[in-house]
Amino acid sequence: MSMLQNVTLGQYFPGTSVVHRLDPRTKLGLALAYIIVLFIARTGLSYSVLALASAGIVLLSEVPIKLVLRGLRPILMILSLTVVLHVFTSREGVELVSFWFIRIYSGGVIQGFMLAFRLVLLVLSTSILTLTTSPIALTDAIELALRPLRRFGVPAHELAMMMTIALRFIPTLLEEAEKIMKAQLARGADFESGGLLKRAKSLLPLLIPLFISAFRRADELAMAMEARCYRGGEGRTKYKVLAYSRLDLYAAMCFTAVGVVALAL
Repeated sequence: MSMLQNVTLGQYFPGTSVVHRLDPRTKLGLALAYIIVLFIARTGLSYSVLALASAGIVLLSEVPIKLVLRGLRPILMILSLTVVLHVFTSREGVELVSFWFIRIYSGGVIQGFMLAFRLVLLVLSTSILTLTTSPIALTDAIELALRPLRRFGVPAHELAMMMTIALRFIPTLLEEAEKIMKAQLARGADFESGGLLKRAKSLLPLLIPLFISAFRRADELAMAMEARCYRGGEGRTKYKVLAYSRLDLYAAMCFTAVGVVALAL
């Protein structure tokens, strides 16, 4: 249950910080560029530069640090598994431990922790994007980014709407899952005891009503959109038109400098 409460992806934290005031297209583009640089980086110095940049963005966003770090708890198991797999399977570097069939090398330890650190930075960057950008603004940014593909028959507005609705419904479905889990626990269900296979089987009574609830919410949303005469993006106007400002230019310049330094190192 605590894991369901710790997922911050898809949540929006209202504010008036510098990061909140950036154009959503700028934030979306910088987030993609950050991920690209993150996967190109190979050294500890470059990761340190990217980590400092992430810490600075978190401070500028004025989002509570506890809220940002809370989003890392659901991936602790993935991080631990990543480190363990690299430590016990890699045979690069200097041999550190040799006991029976266990061989631990320095290269495996370094690779495991570097990859885990990369995943942490990846989750932080995506969390800041959704925490500082409202779903409507994110929809407009994705639609404008996909607009050049419309000449090839790609439905830009519909794709942007689907991606944003899916992202927005993550907290809603997790909240619904928590309610169902509490109801099942009140009826004597046990989700904690037993082995991995038994725990997986115990989740079946949780998944079935969750899927039914998700389909019901999707049907209600479709009916609400039809009742409001929703017909896609053709001929639609926007209450708030996106426009770049000097702040977006400064943000792009700062990230360019950070990216160049990280890649140079």
